[in-house]
Amino acid sequence: MSHVVKLPTVEDTRDFGRRLAELLRAGDLVLLTGPLGAGKTALTQGIGAGLGVLGDITSPTFVIARVHRPDPGRGGRVALVHADAYRLGDATDPRAEIDDLDLDASVDDSVTVVEWGEGLVEQLVDAHLRVRIDRRDDDTRIVELDPIGGDWARRLAHLG
Repeated sequence: MSHVVKLPTVEDTRDFGRRLAELLRAGDLVLLTGPLGAGKTALTQGIGAGLGVLGDITSPTFVIARVHRPDPGRGGRVALVHADAYRLGDATDPRAEIDDLDLDASVDDSVTVVEWGEGLVEQLVDAHLRVRIDRRDDDTRIVELDPIGGDWARRLAHLG
């Protein structure tokens, strides 16, 4: 069952990411989809803040993936791997390029958030959370969370 949230501002999107982070644990895969500028990176910034990781969360479009280690001084408890598969869409074999990122080496020990990863990274885990973000003309974001397997539906029920 999908969970839909309306977020009026970018800061609301970041705040929602912080709340979502409370539900996340090592081994979780979150797939973010939506058009350019929808708020995928803003949501990930909130997740990073909620997880208490080191470093600024910026779009990894040109580096493809970044690892943010937990900051114990900020209550950090798990690393965040933030990847962006947008530029891989034009590759002859984007799944091979995903394999080259070696995300499977860190997926068990981290929360892994992949922008534009739908259809490319689901095989990394048995269950994942698909998050679709759409931005309206007034900049309101409509966020739809789809639990795919595992205990995601139960966890999302606690999101409120």
